Amino acid sequence: MYNTDIPNRADLPTTRQLVRSTLIAIGVAAVLLVTVVLPAEYAIDPTGIGKVLGLTEMGEIKQQLAEEAEADEATTAVLQETLDNTVVPDGARAIVAEVEAAPTEPAPTAPSWQDEVSVTLAPGEAAEIKLIMKAGETATYQWSVDQGHLNSDLHADGTAGEFISYRKGRAETGDAGELAASFDGTHGWYWRNRSDVPSTVTLQTKGAYTELKRVL
Repeated sequence: MYNTDIPNRADLPTTRQLVRSTLIAIGVAAVLLVTVVLPAEYAIDPTGIGKVLGLTEMGEIKQQLAEEAEADEATTAVLQETLDNTVVPDGARAIVAEVEAAPTEPAPTAPSWQDEVSVTLAPGEAAEIKLIMKAGETATYQWSVDQGHLNSDLHADGTAGEFISYRKGRAETGDAGELAASFDGTHGWYWRNRSDVPSTVTLQTKGAYTELKRVL
């Protein structure tokens, strides 16, 4: 059996070297905290680097969605309490039953999609998917979730530093429409799962764009 040689005391780092390495590590962590983590997560940018890198805008979106989620939860609780305390007359139940029993028109034929991607988000988790488009190009899209609900932000980042938010949604289970690019850049969706169950969002797209990619 071969035993590993025990290193000489001279080969081991000195206390001074260990302290120096620890201080360097702490300094690097502090720089990353101030320049990356705080702007991207909390829109706090004391150095201005986060704005240059586009991280501050991401942090502002996250903070706004978090505030909207808190407002949604409070509103949902009030509405649920109201519904629980509401007595529905028998006549109203009969009308609802008749409406539910009425025949429905057949659903329109689904369009042929160019791309489709699915992402599963745990409660509180976020994802971002973008289309690379040029100014004036148009894409058709549709997204939906299998369960739960999401807060969404349809926005764009331009190659020349432009930024625009096309629409925001709260506690949504899906959306569909057309996306017209206002400038050259990446255009797409930021979602955060604000429900208490895992939620799989499926995005389908077609139209004038060069690439679909997940950026978060």
